[in-house]
Amino acid sequence: MATELDLGQILQDLESTSTLDELSSIAFGLREILKVEHLTYHWVDGAGDQYGCTTYSDAWEERYRDKNYHRIDPVILGCFQRFHPVDWKSLDWSGKVAKAFLQDAKGHGVGNQGYSIPIRGPNGQFALFTVNHSCDDDTWQEFISLYGRELILIAHYMNRKALEFEMDRQPDSPRGLSPREIDAITLLALGYSRAQVAHSLSISEHTLRVYIESARSKLGAQNTTHAIATALSRGLIVV
Repeated sequence: MATELDLGQILQDLESTSTLDELSSIAFGLREILKVEHLTYHWVDGAGDQYGCTTYSDAWEERYRDKNYHRIDPVILGCFQRFHPVDWKSLDWSGKVAKAFLQDAKGHGVGNQGYSIPIRGPNGQFALFTVNHSCDDDTWQEFISLYGRELILIAHYMNRKALEFEMDRQPDSPRGLSPREIDAITLLALGYSRAQVAHSLSISEHTLRVYIESARSKLGAQNTTHAIATALSRGLIVV
């Protein structure tokens, strides 16, 4: 499954999207790059409305909606209670309803391995970004170790772009942080060095310093660590 991931190019492609169809095309392309069977961005709001893009079959997508599976799906129920990425094997699949759901999902081509990233906004927004595949546990853990941090940033970026297409769902603009400022702070929060952040975003370290200083100023932060903590507390970044 391992392949080189050009994070800068992926983020650039996401930035250029202006419709949900284009975002869906990015999802299919990213699936091929990662060499996984499925990739999904999934939104469920308080009223039960569902929204997003997926590489799952139309039959499974329709069945999922018709059966209101979001109300019993262990992935959604488990991730709603968490803030960190979730490996599906850590969830509770022991109940009768959960087992029946899992059997139905597998029958529609859903793989046995999954990794879902909960995404929350400042006004209670909730969505999931998921990669799904069929493989053994060791292969899957190697995949997560290789791409875990990059997937978090991609999830955050895809969520922000998706919200632009659904203005009534979009959170209030948080004091004007630019997309690049958010990307820089997010990567720093994930533990990247400044050199790694600059490389990932395909910018110079000088340009990166400009983004960081600008973000600090807008957030009223005393230093970079303070800026990261402030951005996290306001829901501007998801880690």
